[in-house]
Amino acid sequence: MALPPLNALRAFEAVVRFGSFKAAAEAIFVTQSAISHQVKNLESWLGAPLFLREGNRATLLPHAQDLANSLSLSLAEIDAACHRAKSGNHGNELVVAAIPSVSMCWLIPRLTKFKQIHPEIETRIVYAIHGYEIDFSDVHVAFTFQPEPPHSPDIASEFFLSGDSLPVCSPALLTQHNTTSDEPVDLRQLGLLHDGDTTGWRRWFDQDNNTDPGPLHGPTYEDFNLLRAAALSAQGVALCPFAMVQPDLEIGALVQLSDRRMSYGSDYFLVKSKRVASEVQAQINMFTEWALSER
Repeated sequence: MALPPLNALRAFEAVVRFGSFKAAAEAIFVTQSAISHQVKNLESWLGAPLFLREGNRATLLPHAQDLANSLSLSLAEIDAACHRAKSGNHGNELVVAAIPSVSMCWLIPRLTKFKQIHPEIETRIVYAIHGYEIDFSDVHVAFTFQPEPPHSPDIASEFFLSGDSLPVCSPALLTQHNTTSDEPVDLRQLGLLHDGDTTGWRRWFDQDNNTDPGPLHGPTYEDFNLLRAAALSAQGVALCPFAMVQPDLEIGALVQLSDRRMSYGSDYFLVKSKRVASEVQAQINMFTEWALSER
């Protein structure tokens, strides 16, 4: 007996998993008509319908639900096996994805310590793009910044660092304005630097229950590392996550202008893949234990 059409099985499973032909088409990057064609192909092979069609509405039949459940488990097992095999090909290379701020301000400055403790583990550091889903088929560990820890059967995540921010600037900027960090100062007079838009500073001033501060002028930077560079070069005051600028504060490259912190509603999370071979999982565990100890 000929094997069932594998592409048709995948398309049918996607329809059931995502709830509609349209959603399935978007999920596996084909047209909706292609999904319909594959489902009809599978029905032809089975010699039986999978859906009860009434007008434009298609209702899943009981035997079709049983088939979809079995397919989901089988495809998940195949996917996991492929990921384990792929992970095994990386040898001792541990792939770590981090958003740019964590890469530049936290991770890279500390990697020497990790190499001293675990010289046998080779690391490859790649960027994680804020707001985009991470493909854990190519990544073992990731540092993200988001409102809630990500959830999936294939990953484990935990709180890593607070995202609370506070106003900082270069000591040179205070010198230019003949003031010090110990003196009360109107931050707007020093010049405001914005991270993406004025939302952060607007929320900062709203917390103080003051009157409307009016227009919040100042340059805007689309990337935290650009914002930090502008603050370090005395271009103005920036609201920066304390966790990312703590080293700058400790060496005096930046100074803190207020003890009051402002929450953006997001924090830093450490995320690790669970779909890997046992030897890779051991490396992941060693890296995450080290990272958590360095907080």
